[in-house]
Amino acid sequence: MKLVGFVFGSILLVIAIGIMVVQVQMRETDVTLQRAKVAVIMNGSREDHSWSESHYIAMEKVAKNLNLDVTYYENTAEDSLAENVMEQAIKGGARIVIANSFGFGSSVLRMAERYPEVKFLHATGLNQRQNLSSFFGRIYQMRYLSGIVAGLTTKTNEIGYVAAFDISEVNRGINAFTLGVRKVNPEAKVFVSWSHSWVDPTLNADATNDLIGKHHIDVLSLHADAISPYEIAESKNVRMVGYNLDNAKRFPNSFLTAPVWRWENYYEPHILAVLQDKFTGEVSWQGVESGIMDLAPMTSLVPDSVKQIVSAEMERLKSGAFDVFYGPIEDNRGNLRIGDGESMTDADMLGHFDWYVKGVVNE
Repeated sequence: MKLVGFVFGSILLVIAIGIMVVQVQMRETDVTLQRAKVAVIMNGSREDHSWSESHYIAMEKVAKNLNLDVTYYENTAEDSLAENVMEQAIKGGARIVIANSFGFGSSVLRMAERYPEVKFLHATGLNQRQNLSSFFGRIYQMRYLSGIVAGLTTKTNEIGYVAAFDISEVNRGINAFTLGVRKVNPEAKVFVSWSHSWVDPTLNADATNDLIGKHHIDVLSLHADAISPYEIAESKNVRMVGYNLDNAKRFPNSFLTAPVWRWENYYEPHILAVLQDKFTGEVSWQGVESGIMDLAPMTSLVPDSVKQIVSAEMERLKSGAFDVFYGPIEDNRGNLRIGDGESMTDADMLGHFDWYVKGVVNE
């Protein structure tokens, strides 16, 4: 019995030593044991129910999974002052700086050159360096699907679209949305009103009221981050196709669906690459297959027949055999822009989208 006890005790000792060795190895190799500092530079508020909040929600998930110490710099002006904010964050120990708006582009580029040891991630950007990656998703794919919802919901065939700035990103979204609308409703038109601001609630409210005052708008969409267009739609019995976040609970009488972001599916692998010293600067533009974007669940205001059509189109996009800007496509002046059997290049979509498809009325 003593021999058996000795053998059993020896086995337990070996197991215990093995566990200790594994634990020591984990402590030595687990890159998430020490809390890395991350700075997120935002053009809006983390509680804007829109663009900036979509980044905040994602980063909170990633921070938990990767043991990050995240500081959010909200309502940062998109000018040279942004560099001061980034400088402050870096001097505070930030290893990774995330900028969430196109308007931070020049500031991010200068800071990446000034601080080569810091890694920069720029949402909607177009530049790359050894320590800088720019990224975005092909959200136009989801806008196309949401346009189908709008086209089958409108009764007046007059759909409103509040847009922030006349840049390729916004024009791409307007056109994709309109192609979705007219795929199912060729008689409908999309009226665009410009707010000239991503976040200003008054300017975006003015653009919304201008559309509703001039036209028989019964469905509204937007490419801006202000929540005021939703509030107006809710109060005026206008159906709403949102953007960035699922706001169905906040606007139960008007909300139909929205193209939404799942940024955690980009942030987690790329921040992990930084922690593992495997980061490579790139320009990344990912499609529906990446999981970084989706269409918010269509509410009860959307008939089941519409949901089935959208679901079928979603599967077409996921298959890779179809994309939104496949020809033939005419512009709103009657010119053939993309021929039958042709597709628009990524370069043109990203940087040279300065025209509108048939059905867009540019206010």
